[in-house]
Amino acid sequence: MTPNGSNDTVTLEIIRASEVTPREVKWLWYPYIPFGKITLLQGDPGDGKSKFMLALSALLTDGKPLPFQEVEEASEPMTVIYQTTEDDADDTVVPRFIASGGNRDNLIFIKENEKHLTFGDDRLRQAIERYNVRLLILDPLSSYIGEDCSMNDANKTRTELNHLIKIGQETGCAIVVVAHMNKNRDTSPLYRTNGSIDIAAAARSILAVARTQNKENLSERYMVQVKSNLAPTGNAIVFEVTDKGVNFQDEIELTADEAFSLFAPKLGRPSEKVDGAVAFLKELLSDGRPQLAAECEVKLEAAGFKKSTIKKAKKKAGVHSVKEGFLWYWALTVGEKPKEERQAVMADDGLPF
Repeated sequence: MTPNGSNDTVTLEIIRASEVTPREVKWLWYPYIPFGKITLLQGDPGDGKSKFMLALSALLTDGKPLPFQEVEEASEPMTVIYQTTEDDADDTVVPRFIASGGNRDNLIFIKENEKHLTFGDDRLRQAIERYNVRLLILDPLSSYIGEDCSMNDANKTRTELNHLIKIGQETGCAIVVVAHMNKNRDTSPLYRTNGSIDIAAAARSILAVARTQNKENLSERYMVQVKSNLAPTGNAIVFEVTDKGVNFQDEIELTADEAFSLFAPKLGRPSEKVDGAVAFLKELLSDGRPQLAAECEVKLEAAGFKKSTIKKAKKKAGVHSVKEGFLWYWALTVGEKPKEERQAVMADDGLPF
């Protein structure tokens, strides 16, 4: 008998850190949704969580970049599984998906006629592997965690979530679980996840949808990042909920606590930061010669500009991205020149092309 009273014996095995090959986290949408992990998207009923995820699915299935994602090269269309018990596929989900411009061949549903899915159902893994699924959406959490699992029971919820964690780890599929928030409006958004705190603890990223304070447009929402274990916390995404889906509007510097506060700032704030970054970029690239994109970003961040500000300033300043070999360069004018002339300019600087 073992010291804990169990008759079971398990052979001790160890893995040395020297035997583990480090690898980088891969992202479906940096820094919001990692591949191979659980992301939680939460919000109050009727605030547009499901429409938000369908809009993202439409972009992914059509091979288009996600909102405010700086993508230099086109991506391949992805297959997405969308499981929901709150809306019917024929009269709600698919019409909204079509309105968002999605590729219907790349959005699939697992039939639940005979048996409802749960986190531990092997059909999830089978579908992901068989159809090379890159994003799995389960909406809502309370329907898929299992009928016998109390959401307030930490031991049971963690056990159920471990099934989903393992599927993500072994398939590399991004998993987004949609959840309703509790009514504790006076607490931090991190503690507004319905049920045990272990649910929030299991997710590597937590996103939340909140209404804005824009009284002129009651359909306007913030998507904010409440928790980020694998990357710096992302900026807020401003979007509008419409009858047909979602219109993505802007990316702003706003925290989750600010978004859920009664004193959340209104949109339309001055753009001094963007203008300052534009001036910095123009001075940095004033000689017309291309500079490494990574080095430009480092200099801008060192000067106090955040990534969202840099992206806006890059566009406003007319900065071009030029790829030579395996490296990306930024320039104000060189991107419009013929390839031979770009290479000549870069050769003068001893740069690869």
